[in-house]
Amino acid sequence: MSDIQTGLDEVGEVKDYIALLKPRVMSLVVFTALVGMVLAPGDIHPVFGFVALLCIAIGAGASGALNMWYDADIDAIMARTASRPIPRGAMPAGEALTFGTVLSVGSVLTLGVLINWMAAFLLGFTIVYYFFFYTMWLKRRTAQNIVIGGAAGAFPPMVGWAAVTGSVSLDSVILFLIIFIWTPPHFWALALYRSKDYERASIPMLPVTAGPEVTRRHIWLYTLVLVPTSILPFVTGLADLLYLVTALVAGGAFMLLAWRVYKPRKNIEYPADERQLFKFSIFYLFLLYAVLLIEHMLNFRFIWS
Repeated sequence: MSDIQTGLDEVGEVKDYIALLKPRVMSLVVFTALVGMVLAPGDIHPVFGFVALLCIAIGAGASGALNMWYDADIDAIMARTASRPIPRGAMPAGEALTFGTVLSVGSVLTLGVLINWMAAFLLGFTIVYYFFFYTMWLKRRTAQNIVIGGAAGAFPPMVGWAAVTGSVSLDSVILFLIIFIWTPPHFWALALYRSKDYERASIPMLPVTAGPEVTRRHIWLYTLVLVPTSILPFVTGLADLLYLVTALVAGGAFMLLAWRVYKPRKNIEYPADERQLFKFSIFYLFLLYAVLLIEHMLNFRFIWS
């Protein structure tokens, strides 16, 4: 019986370490990095491509672990994060710090030695930016935390691109910009219906500091910038007609949902609209990158081929 219990405890500990990596966030990071790798000009051996993606995934997970270590105090206050390993006492904070630090250093060095140092530099910069600049400084000090700090989540396609080319290009910057501009309306939609959570934790998210009306207006304005930005891959020739149609249709849906959040029906707040926009925004970003990937892998060229 004791052996069985010990085994269960060990499984629980493994689950806690996995939770530290923020696997849902990691999956989006890996996917956008993969798209950056596939779209980049040139070739990379499948084994090295896998190694690069693994390093990017581990680096993203390391950032999540470091974030959970530093934010353990506010995570314990917020209902959305109270079940994370450190707040619920499943793991000492020091273990999370060590875990995140070892993974951070290991992923960057491995990427540099086995792939190239430009990709390693970008991955290391992403980790440093997310942990020191966003988590430790911006998040608790300014309502623009997610605007400036959101850049960390936009770097993975550039890292993937650099893993193949060893450089940064205009097209990789465009892939970055789509995620960078998508991030504020995505997170502000969440912050609107979780505003009391952020208020309890004294996190200056825009709905807390400026109120819901200002936040809704910002969501609408960023959406107006996001849709034309999403078309840039077509403009530069990185994407073709299938992507253009997808970006326009999905962008129209995004604008409709953002408008419903901006102008609540009959002047009544509808948290369901905010939740719907948040959930759709995840699908929206995945769809754009998935179509970019499909077009390239299947060599869809409807116009100039």
